[in-house]
Amino acid sequence: MEEHECAHSGVHKDIAEKVAKVTPDEDVLFKAAELLKIFGDSTRIRIIFVLCQSELCVCDIARLLNMTQSAISHQLKVLKEARLVSSRREGKTIFYALCDEHVKTIFYQAMEHVME
Repeated sequence: MEEHECAHSGVHKDIAEKVAKVTPDEDVLFKAAELLKIFGDSTRIRIIFVLCQSELCVCDIARLLNMTQSAISHQLKVLKEARLVSSRREGKTIFYALCDEHVKTIFYQAMEHVME
């Protein structure tokens, strides 16, 4: 890592050391960046929104979002792989829901930020 000269050399050393002590490993930061990329797709955001409201099957999500079941299934697979969405089977129907409250929190925090 390249060092940069600061016009106020040494003045902020204590703050920099404090931050360095709490900075997560690169692997953790990389995983967080990858997770946030999942939220970077408008279809996935729309799916997360409807799942914030209720557990739903693919056909209901497709109908609500005016999309094909195939397109929704593809995005649900991505969301499942990222551990943002879970599924359960009831007979022949598979219902999807958000994995936990963290997903809702991330989504609603993003919505609050853009609506300020």
